[in-house]
Amino acid sequence: MKKFALTVLAAACFSAPAHAFDLGSMISAGSDLVKSATLSDADVKAMAAESSVVMDKKNKVAPASNAYSKRLAKMVKGLDSEDGTKLNFKVYLTKEVNAFAMADGTVRVYSGLMDKMNDDEVRFVIGHEIGHVKLGHTKKAMQLAYATSAARKGAAGSGNSVASSLSESELGGFAEAVVNAQFSQSQESDADGYSVGFLKRHNYNVQGGPAALRKLADLYGNDSSLLSSHPAPGDRAVKLEKQIQSM
Repeated sequence: MKKFALTVLAAACFSAPAHAFDLGSMISAGSDLVKSATLSDADVKAMAAESSVVMDKKNKVAPASNAYSKRLAKMVKGLDSEDGTKLNFKVYLTKEVNAFAMADGTVRVYSGLMDKMNDDEVRFVIGHEIGHVKLGHTKKAMQLAYATSAARKGAAGSGNSVASSLSESELGGFAEAVVNAQFSQSQESDADGYSVGFLKRHNYNVQGGPAALRKLADLYGNDSSLLSSHPAPGDRAVKLEKQIQSM
């Protein structure tokens, strides 16, 4: 899983793998599936909370004493919530350049991302991933994954809440669908814009946005030709700079 579209994560959202969950095309082709998915906001939050537990089990989580955890804690000191959602942060020890956020306030940052970016740039990535949550993108990814899964029938017939009806493997699958979701060009742009507002609200350096995107362009290139719906990071940086200038 080598992504970060900022993806980053999750998101994440920057450089999606070949097997990524292509949310943009799925929405175009599967609007009926989205409508058929009966997941409420409460369902999505509950599933996110349970899925984050599964993801933490599957990944190597940095202990509080770890240098990465200390750096992240310092980086987000005072950032307890965003737009009414209580946030919880952890670092996954992996070389992957990625991050993701989920509807319950889960934010996971990969150490590979922290190796490549400075604090201002990582904060932008975090804001971008939270933006996908707040703008409803991750909810749609979860709805689509749920609507197309066999787990849906089992949960519907159990009489229990959706989250409590799902197995650990099913929850893990839904989490992976969110983490690997390949969002559309407009969704990525909207999440970039959200993150700039996020940085400004929390008195962070808004220039971390264009800097992060240009760093991605340096790392992975500025070519969007392989996936026309996926914007090149350098182009996103230019658009973001214009937005910042107009603020």
